[in-house]
Amino acid sequence: MLLLILFIGIPLFEITLFIQVGGAIGLGWTLFIVVGTAVLGAWMVRSQGARAMLNLRTSFSNLQDPTEPLAHGAMILFSGALLLTPGFFTDFIGFSLLIPAVRSAVYRNLRDRINIQNFKMGPNSQQSHSSNPNGEAGDSVIDGEFIEVDPENPSQDGPSGWTKH
Repeated sequence: MLLLILFIGIPLFEITLFIQVGGAIGLGWTLFIVVGTAVLGAWMVRSQGARAMLNLRTSFSNLQDPTEPLAHGAMILFSGALLLTPGFFTDFIGFSLLIPAVRSAVYRNLRDRINIQNFKMGPNSQQSHSSNPNGEAGDSVIDGEFIEVDPENPSQDGPSGWTKH
């Protein structure tokens, strides 16, 4: 029910703002502001999105919890959608989500409301699974054969054998 109210209420509020602002400053300036905020917002989303991806990669490479960088990336993506939607209220919310302090506050608020039951991360977090009927951990050694190929003189013997039936 709340979602239905938002889907009806926000466009009505945007139309009201368009009428009020358009009556105060004129149609040309109103359209200029709407297009200008979309262009400026797209540029800001692109730059902050690249920074969020860098933060996400850093958290993965340092084996840190990627939840916050993922949440920031999702909020930046959402702000981009809001900024490309014509309207003053959606632009205000979209630009607000581009402020890192606002995103951090939203993240903390959401994090406090969500209960995480189990989270494991790192090289020792995976449990070994085995097809052993006794439930004992399986052997982690995989036997194999290989042939070293000289990159200077690759063999031209045809297919590798992987595709033969």
